[in-house]
Amino acid sequence: MIKKLMIVFISVLLVSCSSPSKKDRIDMEKIEIVAAGAKGGGADATVRAIQQVLTEKKIVKVPVSVSNKIGGQGEEGWKYIKQRKEGNIVSGNSSLLITNNLLGQSQLTYKDFTPLAILTSEWEVIVVPANSPIYNLKQLIRTLNQSESSMKVGISPRLGNDDHLSFMQLNKKAGVDSSKLEFFVYNSSHKVIDALVHHQLDVAPMSLSEVKKQYEQGQVRILAVSSPKRLEELKEIPTWKEAGIDVTFSHWRGLMGPPDMTKEQVAYWNKAVYEMVHTKEWQQLLKDNDLTSFYKNSSGAKMFLEQQSKLYSDLMGGTNDEQIQ
Repeated sequence: MIKKLMIVFISVLLVSCSSPSKKDRIDMEKIEIVAAGAKGGGADATVRAIQQVLTEKKIVKVPVSVSNKIGGQGEEGWKYIKQRKEGNIVSGNSSLLITNNLLGQSQLTYKDFTPLAILTSEWEVIVVPANSPIYNLKQLIRTLNQSESSMKVGISPRLGNDDHLSFMQLNKKAGVDSSKLEFFVYNSSHKVIDALVHHQLDVAPMSLSEVKKQYEQGQVRILAVSSPKRLEELKEIPTWKEAGIDVTFSHWRGLMGPPDMTKEQVAYWNKAVYEMVHTKEWQQLLKDNDLTSFYKNSSGAKMFLEQQSKLYSDLMGGTNDEQIQ
């Protein structure tokens, strides 16, 4: 009898030791992906694309929902997942996670979360009016160096975003004193483009998708793109590197989870995201939205966020007083 009881006890012990704890498991009844922004925005579009592919390709076997948390340039959404403990609730992220903190607008940093992936990249372009006397990036740099204060530079929707920081990095590498530049801050990229068309601005950095339509219509001229090589769909536009400025700059988006996720939870998302980014459906979604695949898994994402944090910190120097339009 004692021998039988010992066998039962050992069997129960083995089962309990081999079974993952509640903390290690992922709630497989549902998955929630947080869009840290309003419906229709870039953050929303990214997570809904994730939802679509994970569901349609049956990469996950449970319902996947998207919830929009609006406010604080992503802050409200990220606060929400920071308070969670479940590995099935994750959020999209972007460079705002870093710049919000550097601008003193948030206490959160990338270290408060578990990096899961970097997914997409959108390239920055330098734009001038269609009939501007400036035809290429080298000419722009020469002009900036000759008479910095005379050039009016448009930014939206605020200083400290990727448009602004990409231009700062470009100027830093080219030896231009950015502190002497006159920045005009507009509420939207549409207003920046309108100001370029009406010669209220001389130049503006912005993401390609924001201005691609106006470029194709001949309303503006794109001098160069921040990608490492020319884009297939716009082969006529040179890169910053081709102009002698050895810089690439991407507006990236990724995925992150709550702090203290377990190895099992991270492995689950590594597998799911890897399968997702290698589907034809994901590649088509990127193409339809003028995005470039920029996939990095959880360990690559962690390293990338560390590098980006240092880069943005180095770039976030003082600027002259902004003029809000």
